[in-house]
Amino acid sequence: MNPEANAMPGSQPSAAISPKVVPGTRPFYWSVRRELMEYRSIYLAPLAIAGVIVLGFVFVLEGLPHTVHSAMTMDPQHQRDALLHPFEVAAGLIMMASFIVSIFYALDCLYGERRERSILFWKSLPVSDLTAVLAKASVLLVVLPAIAFAITLLTETIILLMSSAVLGASGLSVAQFWAGLMPIENMTGLACHVVTVHILWYAPLYAWLMLVSAWSRRAPFLWAVLPPFAVAVFEKIAFHTGYFAGLLTERFTGGKDAVTGSGMLDPDMMTASHFVTTPGLWFGLFLAAAFLLAAARLRRYRGPI
Repeated sequence: MNPEANAMPGSQPSAAISPKVVPGTRPFYWSVRRELMEYRSIYLAPLAIAGVIVLGFVFVLEGLPHTVHSAMTMDPQHQRDALLHPFEVAAGLIMMASFIVSIFYALDCLYGERRERSILFWKSLPVSDLTAVLAKASVLLVVLPAIAFAITLLTETIILLMSSAVLGASGLSVAQFWAGLMPIENMTGLACHVVTVHILWYAPLYAWLMLVSAWSRRAPFLWAVLPPFAVAVFEKIAFHTGYFAGLLTERFTGGKDAVTGSGMLDPDMMTASHFVTTPGLWFGLFLAAAFLLAAARLRRYRGPI
């Protein structure tokens, strides 16, 4: 029997259905989205701090005209420092909140999926361990700093508009206030701070925490802190030196190699040529890459807790 004779009029012979080709970046993209959906504190914590800052600044507005009037009698540097103080506080609090969230996220991102046994499900998906680890690292090194910067920019814009409205109503010069404050330059300094400190300088710290998160079976915070502390104590007792403790302190606090200047909003913080030639930067990035590769390998062989 001829199959074509029984075919419906106008129908075409069925062709072989080729499997849909998934772009190589799709697993990485959905892995990042999964992290944002599971860890809402990534953006909720900085937003909460920003809300508290704006609410607290409302109570400062009453004495703001007197503060600005007094600042206008100072020399340019002290005048800028006085005007910039509330903006420095706002940026510092939001960045600190983002840093704390980053630490807890890095410690839990690989440990939590083993503790909750959800790793069995995630490993059944066509996503490699390296892709999963890099997606989590990108949340730490790209998404969180970008969210913190955007929230800081929004918060300081609200504070600036509130200040301008109060000063204008008080008869003071808003243009002179903006000229002394230099808001565009401040945001440039903040962007430089985010890139140099919260992304590049903290990269080995976050990668170390992720490695511990992939390895430990319980209490990842203790396993992250105790080995470096033990090495620092051993060096102090055995050699009466504190080089390792100094390196840890410099890395944890931002370090003079990552930032210079009077504050995170200082537009003259540093030059790019100085930072990219810093040995500590490249050594830290090398350690970060090694830690992330080790974390991906551990994730491959570590099962649920």
